[in-house]
Amino acid sequence: MAIEIFRRKEQKYLITKEQYSELVKQMSPKTRPDKNGYDGKYTITSLYFESPDNKIYFETKNKLKYRQKLRLRVYNHTDIYGPAFFEVKQKHKKVVNKRRMVMPLADAYRYVTNNLHLPLEDYETSNPQVLREIHYFRQLYQLYPEMVVSYDRHALHGIDDPDLRVTCDFNLRCRNDDLSVEHGPFGRNFIDTNLVVLEVKVNDSVPLWLTRILQDLQCEQRGASKFCTSTELLKGEDLPNGIIKEELQLAGVL
Repeated sequence: MAIEIFRRKEQKYLITKEQYSELVKQMSPKTRPDKNGYDGKYTITSLYFESPDNKIYFETKNKLKYRQKLRLRVYNHTDIYGPAFFEVKQKHKKVVNKRRMVMPLADAYRYVTNNLHLPLEDYETSNPQVLREIHYFRQLYQLYPEMVVSYDRHALHGIDDPDLRVTCDFNLRCRNDDLSVEHGPFGRNFIDTNLVVLEVKVNDSVPLWLTRILQDLQCEQRGASKFCTSTELLKGEDLPNGIIKEELQLAGVL
């Protein structure tokens, strides 16, 4: 069975809703809506994992050349019997790799809560190899469920360039008091509700026509880590105060 893997480069921007509206308008001749959701729009709810010493946070914050995250993700509304996507997101320099498998949400919860030494063959999965990689990662970092991050997404693909993918994320929320992803998207906003997290994802380079649109609209390229900003909002007392205040101010939370 083929491993579900995605490899691409990503550029991140933090833009206003007005910039977003104009961007979508100007891109429309060269893009089409994602096949998922309605007109390329859907909701994502993810359970993120962390180590006892916040290793995932600090690797991401300090921009280590190689870093990775583990998350359990569902789309739109689901229940305990619906599909969930277990995913390792790895980043080496500016290249992002994602290795993903599908599990019934109930089985994913059973795997997360059971003893790590139980046989992996007991779980239903679309790809046993990816499960073994996730299992190794969990053991190495002693990962445990930490928080839920959710947002509304509008996704577009290039018409002539099918490798081009553009995503716009709104209403970004986080919580750590209810880690059940089937309960839906809710929590504290960790990005100003008037801002949109824009990601441009390509295999090689951003096409010139899109680069010109982004420049004309004065879209500011800036990293906006959902994981780090959520961690800083929810666990502020356990992290360096200067870092927290600066990051949350940039995100429009403070």
